[in-house]
Amino acid sequence: MPEPVTTLAPAATDRGPSPRAAVLRAEITLFRRDIFNVLLAIAFPPVLLGILGAIPSFRESVPELDGLRVIDLYVPVVVLISLVTAALLIYPPILTSYRELGILRRMSTTPVRPSTLLVTQMWLNGVMALIASVLSVLVGRLVFDVALPRQAGGYVLVLVLAAAASLALGSLVAALARSGRHASGIGVAVYFPALFCTGLWIPVRVMPDALATVVEFTPFGAAATALGQAAAGDWPAWSHLAVLAVWAVAATVAAVRWFRWE
Repeated sequence: MPEPVTTLAPAATDRGPSPRAAVLRAEITLFRRDIFNVLLAIAFPPVLLGILGAIPSFRESVPELDGLRVIDLYVPVVVLISLVTAALLIYPPILTSYRELGILRRMSTTPVRPSTLLVTQMWLNGVMALIASVLSVLVGRLVFDVALPRQAGGYVLVLVLAAAASLALGSLVAALARSGRHASGIGVAVYFPALFCTGLWIPVRVMPDALATVVEFTPFGAAATALGQAAAGDWPAWSHLAVLAVWAVAATVAAVRWFRWE
């Protein structure tokens, strides 16, 4: 009588990391190698705040500003500059260079989706920008005695939404640009108007009403006003939070829609 044949199930194979985890690991490795961009993103905003605070008149109370000092107003501005710098000057050229080098073309044959790559880049650049933001707040507090935000929860919420909106715009630039040089040109062209909207040259609160209304419909103007409200102890206006959320969602959807592998 023949012996029964035993059928063994094939041994489970290691499926390896998910596409998202693989992309994240690779991008972190590349970020560590590009020390210049890391230092620019993290060190530039606190250094800028130190330069501004070194101006004697910026450390004196101004009656027209309800007794605040100019340096008090510049801490939220520098926080936003950290987001704008990472989103418009650092992020788009990196992603666009992948397209020029054919890296994206090779990635298109893998399970990686455009949204995975964009979200990974947004997350990494966002972490750097938020680190720079925290350092700027600490420099303002420890060096220039700037009060910490009185409405901490609202301040953090605005920071997260502002980072999402800024990096979504950076994703859109990277999706549309044809080359790294093109991405840098577009980024610079958007960067300086964005700095104006943050209140770098004229604080949003002292702008003419008509100009302030227009500026507050931009993500940077809305964030500047909302951060000022949270710093003073008020919950940020829902209208400003809505502006940031709409910009973040709309720019992200557009970036994913128009993203090109090559």
